[in-house]
Amino acid sequence: MSNFKGKTFKVVVIGSGPAGLTAALYAARADLAPIVFEGPEPGGQLTTTTDVENFPGYPQGVMGPKMMQDFREQATRFGADCRWGMVTEVDTTKRPFRLVVDEQHELFAESIIVATGASAKWMGLPNEQRLRGKGVTACATCDGAFFRNEHVVVIGGGDTAMEEATFLTKFASKVTVVHRRDEFRASKVMQQRLFDNPKVEVKWDSVVEDVLGDNVVQGVQLKNIKTGKSEILEDVTGVFLAIGHKPNTDLFKGVLDMDETGYIQTIAKTTYTNVEGVFACGDAQDHVYRQAVTAAGSGCMAAIDAERWLEEHPVEATQNV
Repeated sequence: MSNFKGKTFKVVVIGSGPAGLTAALYAARADLAPIVFEGPEPGGQLTTTTDVENFPGYPQGVMGPKMMQDFREQATRFGADCRWGMVTEVDTTKRPFRLVVDEQHELFAESIIVATGASAKWMGLPNEQRLRGKGVTACATCDGAFFRNEHVVVIGGGDTAMEEATFLTKFASKVTVVHRRDEFRASKVMQQRLFDNPKVEVKWDSVVEDVLGDNVVQGVQLKNIKTGKSEILEDVTGVFLAIGHKPNTDLFKGVLDMDETGYIQTIAKTTYTNVEGVFACGDAQDHVYRQAVTAAGSGCMAAIDAERWLEEHPVEATQNV
Protein backbone atom coordinates (compact mmCIF):
# COMPACT_ATOMS: atom_id res chain seq x y z
CA MET A 1 0.00 0.00 0.00
CA SER A 2 2.74 2.44 0.88
CA ASN A 3 4.46 2.36 -2.54
CA PHE A 4 2.70 5.63 -3.40
CA LYS A 5 4.43 7.46 -0.55
CA GLY A 6 5.93 10.77 -1.65
CA LYS A 7 4.64 10.43 -5.21
CA THR A 8 2.78 13.17 -7.05
CA PHE A 9 -0.32 12.20 -9.03
CA LYS A 10 -2.18 14.18 -11.62
CA VAL A 11 -5.54 13.18 -10.13
CA VAL A 12 -6.40 11.81 -6.72
CA VAL A 13 -10.01 10.65 -6.30
CA ILE A 14 -11.31 10.51 -2.74
CA GLY A 15 -14.25 8.09 -2.57
CA SER A 16 -15.31 5.00 -4.48
CA GLY A 17 -19.07 5.19 -5.01
CA PRO A 18 -20.68 5.78 -8.43
CA ALA A 19 -19.28 9.34 -8.56
CA GLY A 20 -15.73 8.46 -7.57
CA LEU A 21 -15.40 5.41 -9.79
CA THR A 22 -16.94 7.16 -12.80
CA ALA A 23 -14.53 10.04 -12.29
CA ALA A 24 -11.70 7.51 -12.11
CA LEU A 25 -12.87 5.83 -15.31
CA TYR A 26 -12.95 9.08 -17.27
CA ALA A 27 -9.67 10.30 -15.80
CA ALA A 28 -7.99 6.98 -16.63
CA ARG A 29 -9.23 7.09 -20.22
CA ALA A 30 -7.76 10.59 -20.45
CA ASP A 31 -4.34 9.12 -19.50
CA LEU A 32 -4.30 10.92 -16.17
CA ALA A 33 -3.47 7.72 -14.22
CA PRO A 34 -5.76 8.51 -11.27
CA ILE A 35 -5.36 6.92 -7.87
CA VAL A 36 -8.56 6.25 -5.93
CA PHE A 37 -8.76 5.97 -2.17
CA GLU A 38 -11.84 3.94 -1.41
CA GLY A 39 -12.56 5.20 2.09
CA PRO A 40 -14.31 3.49 5.00
CA GLU A 41 -17.07 2.04 2.80
CA PRO A 42 -15.59 0.91 -0.54
CA GLY A 43 -18.28 1.17 -3.18
CA GLY A 44 -20.30 3.68 -1.19
CA GLN A 45 -23.91 3.40 -0.07
CA LEU A 46 -24.81 1.00 -2.88
CA THR A 47 -22.81 -1.77 -1.25
CA THR A 48 -25.55 -1.91 1.40
CA THR A 49 -28.33 -1.98 -1.19
CA THR A 50 -29.86 -5.20 -2.44
CA ASP A 51 -31.64 -4.88 -5.82
CA VAL A 52 -30.91 -1.87 -8.03
CA GLU A 53 -33.48 -1.65 -10.81
CA ASN A 54 -33.24 1.98 -11.89
CA PHE A 55 -29.69 2.20 -13.23
CA PRO A 56 -29.49 2.16 -17.06
CA GLY A 57 -27.80 -0.86 -18.57
CA TYR A 58 -29.10 -3.43 -16.09
CA PRO A 59 -32.48 -4.40 -17.55
CA GLN A 60 -32.96 -7.28 -15.10
CA GLY A 61 -31.69 -5.28 -12.14
CA VAL A 62 -28.47 -5.89 -10.24
CA MET A 63 -27.32 -6.27 -6.68
CA GLY A 64 -25.75 -3.09 -5.35
CA PRO A 65 -22.37 -4.67 -4.46
CA LYS A 66 -22.19 -6.35 -7.88
CA MET A 67 -22.85 -3.06 -9.66
CA MET A 68 -20.09 -1.32 -7.74
CA GLN A 69 -17.74 -4.21 -8.49
CA ASP A 70 -18.52 -3.68 -12.17
CA PHE A 71 -17.79 0.05 -11.83
CA ARG A 72 -14.46 -0.72 -10.17
CA GLU A 73 -13.42 -3.31 -12.74
CA GLN A 74 -14.18 -0.94 -15.59
CA ALA A 75 -12.18 1.87 -14.01
CA THR A 76 -9.17 -0.35 -13.27
CA ARG A 77 -9.29 -1.82 -16.77
CA PHE A 78 -8.29 1.59 -18.11
CA GLY A 79 -5.59 2.18 -15.53
CA ALA A 80 -7.24 3.62 -12.44
CA ASP A 81 -5.40 2.54 -9.29
CA CYS A 82 -8.03 1.75 -6.65
CA ARG A 83 -6.63 1.40 -3.14
CA TRP A 84 -7.99 0.54 0.26
CA GLY A 85 -7.33 3.53 2.46
CA MET A 86 -8.86 6.65 3.93
CA VAL A 87 -7.60 10.15 3.27
CA THR A 88 -7.22 11.67 6.73
CA GLU A 89 -5.53 14.98 5.94
CA VAL A 90 -5.52 17.41 3.01
CA ASP A 91 -3.47 20.58 2.58
CA THR A 92 -4.59 22.74 -0.33
CA THR A 93 -2.56 25.84 0.56
CA LYS A 94 -0.07 25.16 -2.22
CA ARG A 95 0.19 22.99 -5.29
CA PRO A 96 0.82 20.14 -5.63
CA PHE A 97 -1.62 19.46 -2.82
CA ARG A 98 -0.47 17.34 0.10
CA LEU A 99 -2.58 14.39 1.29
CA VAL A 100 -2.13 11.88 4.10
CA VAL A 101 -3.70 8.42 3.92
CA ASP A 102 -4.53 6.44 7.04
CA GLU A 103 -2.75 9.07 9.14
CA GLN A 104 0.69 7.95 7.96
CA HIS A 105 1.21 7.75 4.18
CA GLU A 106 1.96 11.06 2.44
CA LEU A 107 1.43 11.78 -1.26
CA PHE A 108 0.81 14.76 -3.51
CA ALA A 109 -1.79 15.66 -6.12
CA GLU A 110 -1.97 18.14 -8.96
CA SER A 111 -5.77 17.93 -8.67
CA ILE A 112 -8.28 16.36 -6.31
CA ILE A 113 -11.75 15.01 -7.00
CA VAL A 114 -13.87 14.83 -3.86
CA ALA A 115 -16.43 12.03 -4.11
CA THR A 116 -16.87 11.20 -0.44
CA GLY A 117 -20.65 10.86 -0.64
CA ALA A 118 -23.19 11.25 2.14
CA SER A 119 -24.52 8.94 4.80
CA ALA A 120 -28.15 8.50 5.78
CA LYS A 121 -28.96 9.39 9.35
CA TRP A 122 -30.13 6.30 11.24
CA MET A 123 -32.24 5.96 14.35
CA GLY A 124 -30.03 3.52 16.23
CA LEU A 125 -32.86 1.01 16.73
CA PRO A 126 -31.94 -2.48 17.96
CA ASN A 127 -32.76 -4.27 14.68
CA GLU A 128 -32.29 -1.37 12.28
CA GLN A 129 -28.92 -2.34 10.81
CA ARG A 130 -29.69 -6.07 10.85
CA LEU A 131 -32.71 -5.45 8.61
CA ARG A 132 -31.09 -2.73 6.52
CA GLY A 133 -31.67 -3.61 2.89
CA LYS A 134 -34.30 -6.15 3.97
CA GLY A 135 -37.13 -3.69 4.38
CA VAL A 136 -35.31 -0.91 6.20
CA THR A 137 -34.08 1.79 3.84
CA ALA A 138 -33.43 5.51 3.57
CA CYS A 139 -34.37 6.03 -0.09
CA ALA A 140 -37.95 5.87 -1.32
CA THR A 141 -36.93 6.65 -4.90
CA CYS A 142 -34.52 3.73 -4.86
CA ASP A 143 -36.70 1.13 -3.16
CA GLY A 144 -40.33 2.24 -3.25
CA ALA A 145 -41.29 0.01 -6.18
CA PHE A 146 -40.42 -3.09 -4.14
CA PHE A 147 -43.38 -2.40 -1.83
CA ARG A 148 -46.31 -2.49 -4.21
CA ASN A 149 -49.63 -3.01 -2.43
CA GLU A 150 -47.91 -3.23 0.94
CA HIS A 151 -48.01 -1.20 4.17
CA VAL A 152 -44.92 0.93 4.79
CA VAL A 153 -43.82 3.33 7.52
CA VAL A 154 -42.04 6.64 6.98
CA ILE A 155 -40.17 8.17 9.92
CA GLY A 156 -39.76 11.95 9.92
CA GLY A 157 -41.56 15.25 9.83
CA GLY A 158 -39.70 17.51 7.40
CA ASP A 159 -40.02 18.13 3.68
CA THR A 160 -38.04 14.97 2.92
CA ALA A 161 -40.50 12.83 4.90
CA MET A 162 -43.48 14.48 3.18
CA GLU A 163 -41.93 13.94 -0.23
CA GLU A 164 -40.94 10.34 0.49
CA ALA A 165 -44.35 9.45 1.92
CA THR A 166 -46.24 11.03 -0.98
CA PHE A 167 -44.00 9.26 -3.47
CA LEU A 168 -44.55 5.92 -1.76
CA THR A 169 -48.33 6.19 -2.15
CA LYS A 170 -47.78 5.42 -5.84
CA PHE A 171 -46.84 1.89 -4.83
CA ALA A 172 -47.89 1.09 -1.27
CA SER A 173 -51.44 0.29 -0.20
CA LYS A 174 -50.90 2.34 2.95
CA VAL A 175 -48.27 4.74 4.23
CA THR A 176 -48.02 5.48 7.94
CA VAL A 177 -45.96 8.54 8.82
CA VAL A 178 -44.51 8.41 12.34
CA HIS A 179 -43.56 11.75 13.89
CA ARG A 180 -42.44 12.45 17.43
CA ARG A 181 -44.26 15.81 17.62
CA ASP A 182 -47.86 16.93 17.16
CA GLU A 183 -47.11 18.95 14.03
CA PHE A 184 -44.78 18.69 11.06
CA ARG A 185 -41.93 21.09 10.41
CA ALA A 186 -42.34 20.63 6.66
CA SER A 187 -43.62 23.39 4.38
CA LYS A 188 -47.39 23.90 4.39
CA VAL A 189 -47.65 22.94 0.74
CA MET A 190 -45.91 19.63 1.32
CA GLN A 191 -48.02 18.94 4.40
CA GLN A 192 -51.28 19.60 2.60
CA ARG A 193 -50.29 17.33 -0.25
CA LEU A 194 -49.74 14.57 2.30
CA PHE A 195 -52.98 15.21 4.22
CA ASP A 196 -54.98 15.14 0.98
CA ASN A 197 -53.80 11.64 0.14
CA PRO A 198 -56.25 8.96 1.36
CA LYS A 199 -53.49 6.34 1.59
CA VAL A 200 -51.66 8.24 4.34
CA GLU A 201 -52.11 7.89 8.09
CA VAL A 202 -50.12 9.91 10.62
CA LYS A 203 -49.04 8.68 14.03
CA TRP A 204 -48.48 11.87 16.01
CA ASP A 205 -46.34 12.14 19.16
CA SER A 206 -44.89 8.75 18.38
CA VAL A 207 -41.54 7.08 17.87
CA VAL A 208 -40.49 3.75 16.41
CA GLU A 209 -39.02 1.71 19.26
CA ASP A 210 -37.89 -1.15 17.05
CA VAL A 211 -38.28 -2.88 13.71
CA LEU A 212 -39.64 -6.42 13.91
CA GLY A 213 -38.80 -9.43 11.78
CA ASP A 214 -36.32 -12.27 11.40
CA ASN A 215 -34.96 -12.03 7.86
CA VAL A 216 -37.21 -9.26 6.53
CA VAL A 217 -39.30 -6.50 8.08
CA GLN A 218 -42.56 -7.91 9.45
CA GLY A 219 -43.75 -5.05 11.64
CA VAL A 220 -42.78 -2.12 13.82
CA GLN A 221 -43.21 -1.32 17.49
CA LEU A 222 -44.38 2.22 18.20
CA LYS A 223 -44.59 4.23 21.39
CA ASN A 224 -46.65 7.33 22.04
CA ILE A 225 -44.30 9.62 23.94
CA LYS A 226 -47.18 11.50 25.61
CA THR A 227 -49.21 8.55 26.86
CA GLY A 228 -46.37 6.01 27.08
CA LYS A 229 -48.57 3.49 25.32
CA SER A 230 -46.91 1.04 22.93
CA GLU A 231 -48.47 -0.64 19.91
CA ILE A 232 -47.31 -3.02 17.20
CA LEU A 233 -48.14 -2.59 13.52
CA GLU A 234 -47.91 -6.19 12.38
CA ASP A 235 -48.54 -5.78 8.65
CA VAL A 236 -45.67 -3.36 7.91
CA THR A 237 -43.09 -4.65 5.41
CA GLY A 238 -41.05 -1.50 4.79
CA VAL A 239 -39.55 1.18 7.00
CA PHE A 240 -38.25 4.34 5.33
CA LEU A 241 -36.07 6.67 7.37
CA ALA A 242 -36.51 10.27 6.24
CA ILE A 243 -34.61 12.15 8.90
CA GLY A 244 -31.92 13.45 6.58
CA HIS A 245 -28.45 12.72 5.28
CA LYS A 246 -25.05 13.91 6.43
CA PRO A 247 -22.46 14.64 3.73
CA ASN A 248 -19.08 13.06 4.43
CA THR A 249 -17.21 16.33 4.09
CA ASP A 250 -15.74 16.97 7.55
CA LEU A 251 -12.25 16.61 6.07
CA PHE A 252 -12.81 19.79 4.06
CA LYS A 253 -14.45 22.02 6.65
CA GLY A 254 -12.83 25.43 6.58
CA VAL A 255 -11.25 24.62 3.22
CA LEU A 256 -14.11 24.23 0.74
CA ASP A 257 -17.24 26.37 0.65
CA MET A 258 -20.22 24.42 2.03
CA ASP A 259 -23.84 25.11 2.83
CA GLU A 260 -25.11 25.08 6.40
CA THR A 261 -25.51 21.29 6.40
CA GLY A 262 -22.06 20.50 5.01
CA TYR A 263 -22.74 19.92 1.30
CA ILE A 264 -19.88 21.24 -0.83
CA GLN A 265 -20.88 24.16 -3.02
CA THR A 266 -19.76 24.05 -6.63
CA ILE A 267 -19.56 26.88 -9.13
CA ALA A 268 -22.12 27.61 -11.85
CA LYS A 269 -23.25 24.14 -12.93
CA THR A 270 -19.71 22.73 -12.86
CA THR A 271 -17.83 20.60 -10.35
CA TYR A 272 -15.33 23.38 -9.58
CA THR A 273 -15.05 24.33 -5.91
CA ASN A 274 -13.72 27.57 -4.45
CA VAL A 275 -10.23 26.02 -4.39
CA GLU A 276 -8.57 25.89 -7.81
CA GLY A 277 -7.77 22.30 -8.72
CA VAL A 278 -10.26 20.72 -6.32
CA PHE A 279 -13.49 19.34 -7.77
CA ALA A 280 -16.55 17.84 -6.06
CA CYS A 281 -19.10 15.36 -7.34
CA GLY A 282 -21.77 12.94 -6.17
CA ASP A 283 -23.68 13.11 -2.92
CA ALA A 284 -20.96 15.20 -1.26
CA GLN A 285 -22.34 18.14 -3.22
CA ASP A 286 -25.87 16.98 -4.12
CA HIS A 287 -28.60 17.21 -1.50
CA VAL A 288 -31.43 17.14 -4.06
CA TYR A 289 -31.26 14.01 -6.23
CA ARG A 290 -28.95 11.58 -4.39
CA GLN A 291 -29.20 8.88 -7.05
CA ALA A 292 -26.51 6.58 -8.39
CA VAL A 293 -27.07 7.74 -11.96
CA THR A 294 -26.81 11.44 -11.10
CA ALA A 295 -23.74 10.76 -8.97
CA ALA A 296 -22.11 8.92 -11.87
CA GLY A 297 -22.96 11.80 -14.20
CA SER A 298 -21.35 14.34 -11.91
CA GLY A 299 -18.29 12.07 -11.60
CA CYS A 300 -17.93 12.23 -15.36
CA MET A 301 -18.21 16.02 -15.17
CA ALA A 302 -15.55 16.22 -12.45
CA ALA A 303 -13.05 14.20 -14.48
CA ILE A 304 -13.62 16.31 -17.57
CA ASP A 305 -13.34 19.52 -15.54
CA ALA A 306 -10.12 18.26 -13.96
CA GLU A 307 -8.65 17.22 -17.30
CA ARG A 308 -9.31 20.62 -18.85
CA TRP A 309 -8.04 22.44 -15.77
CA LEU A 310 -4.83 20.42 -15.72
CA GLU A 311 -4.17 21.29 -19.35
CA GLU A 312 -4.35 24.95 -18.43
CA HIS A 313 -2.37 24.60 -15.17
CA PRO A 314 0.53 22.17 -15.74
CA VAL A 315 2.95 21.21 -12.98
CA GLU A 316 6.41 20.01 -13.89
CA ALA A 317 8.07 16.78 -12.78
CA THR A 318 4.90 14.83 -11.98
CA GLN A 319 5.58 11.23 -11.02
CA ASN A 320 3.09 8.40 -11.37
CA VAL A 321 3.17 4.74 -10.39
